[in-house]
Amino acid sequence: MLETTKSVLLSGLLALALTSAAKADDFKLSNNQRISCSRGLAPGKLNTATCKSYAYLFNVKTSEYFRCQVSLALTRDNKEIINVQADGSCVKKPRIFETDSNYSFDATETEPPNTNSFFGPGGYSVWASDDVAKKVRGCITIASGLGSDMSKCVDMNFE
Repeated sequence: MLETTKSVLLSGLLALALTSAAKADDFKLSNNQRISCSRGLAPGKLNTATCKSYAYLFNVKTSEYFRCQVSLALTRDNKEIINVQADGSCVKKPRIFETDSNYSFDATETEPPNTNSFFGPGGYSVWASDDVAKKVRGCITIASGLGSDMSKCVDMNFE
């Protein structure tokens, strides 16, 4: 009898764990990935090409998101590839909405730095909407050029 009780309790705990796992947060990759590349050309010398790409991984339940970046740098001379380096990581960003729900998300990056870039590497925009309520929030993050990014979110009004 005691073994049966233990077996039933163990089965119940296993079912509870499986149910919790089934209700785990759902992550979606944004639909708007970008890539930018730059080259350093010098005749008769080493040439380097560097490409970076960004994507966003979004938790559709909590509205937390991760900004992910991958980069590849290739150095060559006129005859052969000398060096290839790649790296990447994802950085956790804060929630867009304070409460859990069912959200949709997309993001876009600004163009890479150029002569028209006043504040350094630019920034990105993030859009999130609640799939069960008429709620949309747009956020913009830009590099201030002073070491920290500035980020603001605005709730959309529906007219």
